[in-house]
Amino acid sequence: MKNIDTLLQARWVIPVDGRQSLLENHSIAIHHDKIIDILPTVRANTLYQANTTRNLEQHALIPGLINSHTHAAMSLFRGLADDLQLMDWLENHIWPAEAQHVNEAFVHTGTELAIAEMLRSGTTCFNDMYFYPDICAKVATDIGIRASVGLILIDFPTVWANNSEEYIDKGLTVFDHYKSSDLITTAFAPHAPYTVSDEPLQQIRTLSNELELSVHIHLHETAFEVEQARKHSAKRPLQRLHELGLLSPALQAIHMTQLLDDEIELLAANGSHVVHCPESNMKLASGICPVTKLIKAGVNVALGTDSSSSNNDLDMFGEMRSAALLAKISTMDATVLSADQVLQMATINGARALGIDDITGSLEVGKSADIVAVNFDSIEMLPVYNPVSHLVYSCSRENVTDVWVAGKQRLTDNVLNTIDETKLKQDCIHISDEVRKI
Repeated sequence: MKNIDTLLQARWVIPVDGRQSLLENHSIAIHHDKIIDILPTVRANTLYQANTTRNLEQHALIPGLINSHTHAAMSLFRGLADDLQLMDWLENHIWPAEAQHVNEAFVHTGTELAIAEMLRSGTTCFNDMYFYPDICAKVATDIGIRASVGLILIDFPTVWANNSEEYIDKGLTVFDHYKSSDLITTAFAPHAPYTVSDEPLQQIRTLSNELELSVHIHLHETAFEVEQARKHSAKRPLQRLHELGLLSPALQAIHMTQLLDDEIELLAANGSHVVHCPESNMKLASGICPVTKLIKAGVNVALGTDSSSSNNDLDMFGEMRSAALLAKISTMDATVLSADQVLQMATINGARALGIDDITGSLEVGKSADIVAVNFDSIEMLPVYNPVSHLVYSCSRENVTDVWVAGKQRLTDNVLNTIDETKLKQDCIHISDEVRKI
């Protein structure tokens, strides 16, 4: 028998391998942080002797969920300003609160809070955009979660930088520090077309090509954004980015609720990715991303929550359900966007958008052991006819019991292994008391 680190034995293994596989009574063998075998449990017991064996007889093992758009530290603004339109919410509430309260300590605690919530709900990788990306990367590394950290860029001064040159220089320092990390990747993160001018966007394009880094940007989020762009430049934002050379497989276009058919074709032709944030878009009344049209055109569509201040949670199970239901009612077609497709959006499609699908996003031999155990043994989950359907339409984040990132267990029987929850709660209360004073 071969000695290995970990053997996970489960009722079901759902690999999300492109074949809609559902493996019953199977095990996953993990050694040196990677999946080395997926096989029937009966056979696994004859081939492997593990240092740790988990018998998960009532569970499904799925790839770790990938939250493809977050502003992690903004979890500390959860519920601060609700029931508002996007620009009112942003300009009159969020930006003033950020100007007064955001600093390194705020970002550290807010990022830790977000990661705690994400791990408890089965997310093993997140794609972030916020100030102090160096702090976000450090917290993610210390806790042991995978992250794509956005190198933020905005035209105006903030607590992070004073001008585009400083944003880019400080971002490149973060890139250099983490370019050899096993868990952290980086991406350029210009905030939006209406907050970043042409010259820094051109610099980003050049650096993105040279360094092979993705570009993570809010785009076509609202009709107001598109109309203002047309009034200012006689161009829709996507046309402007295309003329600047930013449409490519490196582009992660977030929200995309306002799209014409020829713009969908343009995205597909350039291999760009779209990140759908259904709950934030609904809450802010921003619009509906035409997901089914994008998928039909061949565009890779991933799934994200946006921040807890506009969602107001980081629950990817809820996001999957919302994505499926919104697609059906918006097209008046109950057959569109199946449970299998939505699960792909939350896993392998996110990995493709982040450029890490060779590492994670599915349960396959050779990939990192980023794995989530979901308990199906509850009143709310019975009976079970189709486990994948249950994950999207019946499951909640409370069904997540165990999480592994790169083979290391980060959640065990609902308990976080690398976060002091008591201290985190105290830190959150202290900061929220200060925020209340604004």
